Amino acid sequence: MKQQANLIGGEWKASDVSRANLNPSNPQEIIGEFADADASQVDLAVQAARQAAPAWARATPQQRFDVLDTIGSEILARKTELGTLLAREEGKILAEAIGEVSRAGMIFKYFAGEAVRIGGLAISSVRAHMDVVVSREAVGVVGLITPWNFPIAIPAWKIAPALACGNAVVFKPAELTPASAWALAEIIHRSGLPAGVFNLVMGDGIAGRALVEHPSVDAISFTGSAATGKLIAQHCATHMKKFQLEMGGKNPLLVLDDADLQVALDCTVNGAFYSTGQRCTASSRTIVTEGIYAQFREALIARTAALQVGAALDPKTQIGPVVDERQLCKNLDYINIGTTEGGSLLAGGKRLSGDGYFFSPAIVENHDPSARLNQEEIFGPITTLIKVKDFEQGMVVANSTPFGLSGGICTTSLKHASQFRREMQAGMVMVNAPTAGVDYHVPFGGSKASSFGPREQGGMAMEFYTKVKTHYLA
Repeated sequence: MKQQANLIGGEWKASDVSRANLNPSNPQEIIGEFADADASQVDLAVQAARQAAPAWARATPQQRFDVLDTIGSEILARKTELGTLLAREEGKILAEAIGEVSRAGMIFKYFAGEAVRIGGLAISSVRAHMDVVVSREAVGVVGLITPWNFPIAIPAWKIAPALACGNAVVFKPAELTPASAWALAEIIHRSGLPAGVFNLVMGDGIAGRALVEHPSVDAISFTGSAATGKLIAQHCATHMKKFQLEMGGKNPLLVLDDADLQVALDCTVNGAFYSTGQRCTASSRTIVTEGIYAQFREALIARTAALQVGAALDPKTQIGPVVDERQLCKNLDYINIGTTEGGSLLAGGKRLSGDGYFFSPAIVENHDPSARLNQEEIFGPITTLIKVKDFEQGMVVANSTPFGLSGGICTTSLKHASQFRREMQAGMVMVNAPTAGVDYHVPFGGSKASSFGPREQGGMAMEFYTKVKTHYLA
């Protein structure tokens, strides 16, 4: 099988080592062989970006618009093809995969518009006969490191604003999902972008570390684990590099006695189990007040047991496979942890028959907020069920983890909805909506251990990808 090469300085360059990309619905199927970059290839990519950066920073807003709009248009035109590829390599069901690809296309189109809207300020000086202008300029060379769970949308929401602001990019996708990244890179390569402005280096943590530690990289944007994020933060702080981190969540959905039961069930099932629970915004804790608890518990068990788990491309499937054997084992380990520490397994939590990495969506009842299953991010289709007395206790439990990415409430009380929005320690709050699922044109990010640095997506993304210059004119 031909190796799909890295893109460096406008040329496709093979590596000495290839990595097979497997279909989690059927691991016997090899989707492709992809280059595995080492530190020397990362160095070549950074050098190419450094050389190309000045000219792209001087490109007109119209030139940047044209490139980004072209990329977005092709992604949208090929959404079914690209969605099928994404479903095969990551395990999302086809409808979700096509939705992710569509989102990526719209992100590029949104930032095409932002490229011509980058503004500044004209400020009156306190001194006579002096003018002051504040402008934004490109940061320079940015390294982008993305996870496997959204293999085209997350790259899009990093690459698009980086290019819109005039930066040169070195992109290192997750080693588990190189096919979507390579397809995106191939589209970008043909968009009219000058050689070297965008570079792709596929590989594992060796390539990621080389990118982070390269002295010619001006900024790093990373989405992944908290442990890796802390290491990146330490290096960037020591070497005075700009950095942006998205590092996960342990998101609560608080269901009050006055909630519409069907709305609450829909929000829970969607937030906890869709995309196989492999979303940093997933509802991994379902906190329910005691008046509705028994009814909600019974109904949620029935809804969860009825979910159809299977191959990502099977139209009957509602929940696809987990991404690989390692993640499947992690899910099973956490089910064991949950029951060992006193929890009750109410539904699912087992490896299912078949060739793929199939796992039945699970509910573990454990009313102790300090239990590991209620504190640690699992990244699978597992939610804990926690009973609380009332809204006030529910808020305490909702805020009782180190994370603060997303939080939701199901209620018909305007008072409680408003109080939740004020008091929830999270970057995103949802009322009568799943904790997962956000718009492409508004800020994305969290608080506490979930995020660090300027927000991603929307107009606020420009904060990370630009630097401010103040001009005095006499």
